[in-house]
This record gives sequence, structure tokens and C-alpha cells, in this order.
Amino acid sequence: MLDRDGFRPNVGIILLDDDGQVFWAKRTRGSGWQFPQGGINKDETAEEAMFRELYEEIGLKPKHVDVLGCTPEWLHYQLPKKFMKKDSDPAFVGQKQVYYLLRLLEDESKVDFNCTSSPEFQCYRWVDFWYPAHNVIHFKRKVYQRALRHLAPLAKL
Repeated sequence: MLDRDGFRPNVGIILLDDDGQVFWAKRTRGSGWQFPQGGINKDETAEEAMFRELYEEIGLKPKHVDVLGCTPEWLHYQLPKKFMKKDSDPAFVGQKQVYYLLRLLEDESKVDFNCTSSPEFQCYRWVDFWYPAHNVIHFKRKVYQRALRHLAPLAKL
């Protein structure tokens, strides 16, 4: 599902531990690291998509987290031309995302990458809150920076 400008609606998940560090996951395909994220289906709200993606990508359920807040508006990024799908109408140009800040309430042993037949991630680590803003793939950096700046007060950093 794309909007009229070619952006796919999506949710991003920033998961905090008790030390204020964030969950940083390595993708199964390629060498990239990122926050969990995923598309919003036509029949679901952004929050419903966030909880679905939270389970599908890292095996956590709503009872395992506390929702601290989300970005108040869509954050957009465009894909480099080499990643754009050429056969879609409208043309797929990137993603628009709402980022959710969650606090992990359970032990991290609840993390499970095998909740779907094709896992998105292969491993993870906990990093400084601001680390992803400078270490995600270049075309997502401004979105990560904006999301983290907006959500930092809710993380009490």
C-alpha cells in the first residue's frame, strides 16, 4: 500500500532497556543494522502494526513492553534509485514512518527472531541511545535523528 506520493506507511520501533540503551539489530540479508520496522496494513492502525511487527521481528508481545510514546507526524525518507521498485503505480519512492518508543519490561531472553518463516534479523546488541542516528544506512539517518530527538525526553535522557 503506497500513498499518492509513492511512500509506504510504516512503523519503526525503538526499544529501550533499563539502562537507557536501545535495541540495535543486524539484518539477515546484507550487513545493515537498524531498528525493527515494518509496513502498516490497510486494515490496521499504526499501533496495531507496531505490535504485530514487534512480535514478527523480535518475538515480543504487548505484555513485554511499555509504550512511552510515538512521533507526532510521519517521518519520510526516500530510497536511493537503485532500491526503488520500478513496476509500481504510483512509483515506490520510500517510506513514511511513525516511530514508537517502548521500554522492555521483561528479560531480554524473550527476544526471538524465529516467529516467522523468514526472520528479518540474525542478532542484536544494546547501544547508546544516539548511536543509531549516526550508524544506520545513510538514507535513513535524518529520519533516525528526528525520531530520536523527538523521543529523547520520553526516554528521560
